[in-house]
Amino acid sequence: MSIPPPRERWLALLRAALADGTFLKLTLGKPGAADPTLRNLFARPVQLRDGARLSLVWRHATREVTRNLPPAEAADLLAGLLGTAFLDAHLFTATGQHQFETNPGGRPRLRSLPAPPGSVAPAPAPHDRPKDHLLPSSTPWLQDLGVTNPDGRPRAGMAGKLSQIQHFASLLPPLLRAAFPPERGTAPLEVIDAGSGKGYLTFTLAQLLGPGFRIRGLEARPELVAFCNGVAARHGLAERLSFVTGRLNPAQPQPCDLLIALHACDTATDDALALGIRAGARLLVVSPCCQHELRPALEAPPGLAPVWRHGIFRERHAEFATDALRALLLEWSGYATQVAEFTGAEHTARNLLLSGVRQRPPGDAAKAAAVREFAASYGIRGQALARHLDFPLTAAPAEPR
Repeated sequence: MSIPPPRERWLALLRAALADGTFLKLTLGKPGAADPTLRNLFARPVQLRDGARLSLVWRHATREVTRNLPPAEAADLLAGLLGTAFLDAHLFTATGQHQFETNPGGRPRLRSLPAPPGSVAPAPAPHDRPKDHLLPSSTPWLQDLGVTNPDGRPRAGMAGKLSQIQHFASLLPPLLRAAFPPERGTAPLEVIDAGSGKGYLTFTLAQLLGPGFRIRGLEARPELVAFCNGVAARHGLAERLSFVTGRLNPAQPQPCDLLIALHACDTATDDALALGIRAGARLLVVSPCCQHELRPALEAPPGLAPVWRHGIFRERHAEFATDALRALLLEWSGYATQVAEFTGAEHTARNLLLSGVRQRPPGDAAKAAAVREFAASYGIRGQALARHLDFPLTAAPAEPR
């Protein structure tokens, strides 16, 4: 009887370990060229309320994507990835270690070793175990801002806000590393939080960034500006964190290395992005909301005309089209762009986080064509960020500023 190929033998070992409870963890490596940001995939067992699952984490250069799947479904997914998206795999079980490798010539092989003495498969870790947050709930200024009580627990109605703040803190470090490498120098960098409100995320930035950054919260309501400046002073942050009264004006250049604008309503998000792009900011982070501008003029893409009469479909397409167009315009402007979930939909419906790290000069012709092609698919002839950037959506774009 012929011996199965190495890939099939490795997959059989994986399924057997999942079935008999000896599975510990695995890593898929050596990703293919389809996604240059992808680094590896890591899997471990977890225990959810509805049973045992495999937690799969796709690790990219600046983000992570997690899916929790039943073991059999996870094994089927991994089988489809091995040999295509990933060329190597390392399986750890309580009885052995099994490494599938693809040599430079494309020839696969399987190597197996016994497990170290004393290896025992642990019970799947509870998925909802306490997390180590970059921003602990005991952080003193969270109490002053009304998020937590003296015991470090969220106040009534503020659990969602605390979750949002902590998730924001977890998303920033890889973006900051990509935009501001250690060799950047010692001069303080300028940060603008456009529409800072009560300062929840402005203070979070100050906590994460440290003394190498000067942070300015821009807020139209003077009572909030005075309140936030008072909190900053009480916690020794006033030298690098300040709040000023005003509104964002993209036509007025301002020094800016990092710009955030979270939940800026409708075209205020476009104003913020335009200001950051014109300033040559290295990192832009926005969380859009209330995408109203395009909805009245949006046309049904091919095939959607029969359902376009339903307002909810038009509304959702308007949100998608607005933010997708922004992402494409950022790419044209020279930014490597990511779109991620800001926080769980159970806490807020406004949960999209759009970020861009400046990596190249603006004006790439292929990216300009992609912007115009996308705009044409929805009949979009004008949009706020495109106007700020002097980018005609229905003609060849002007030279970038």
